[in-house]
Amino acid sequence: MNPSERIDQYISVLTDWRGKTLSELREIIRNTDPGIIEEWKWMGSPVWSLHGILAVGNAHKEKVKVTFAQGASLPDPSRVFNAGLEGNRWRAIDLFEGDKINAAALRKLVQAAIALNSSKTRGKPKAKPAARNKSNKKA
Repeated sequence: MNPSERIDQYISVLTDWRGKTLSELREIIRNTDPGIIEEWKWMGSPVWSLHGILAVGNAHKEKVKVTFAQGASLPDPSRVFNAGLEGNRWRAIDLFEGDKINAAALRKLVQAAIALNSSKTRGKPKAKPAARNKSNKKA
């Protein structure tokens, strides 16, 4: 089973509001950029990546959480981050039953995370070519 199928399965067993909320979060994230890939990590977490991890989604008993791997470095003018605010790296959005997702703000966070990840991969040295076998060298 590929990661997207695992995420489908994970959401399908959440028959209450959490499944609907996680599904909506997933669609907003995926539709932000066609290059975003879905992964399944840490024994059961949906992960969205592009040039590195963007966000992780989880359903908990009382909430749905989407955590941005580099959230502390992202601009959040709409102030949608409401969890993990004391951390040096991660920031999260906790959604409770009845909460409405601010889709525009979420898309902007995803775009900012993509830009940040892309800036970290630009300028990295490319892998060095394999060393030539010195025994083939002419004397």
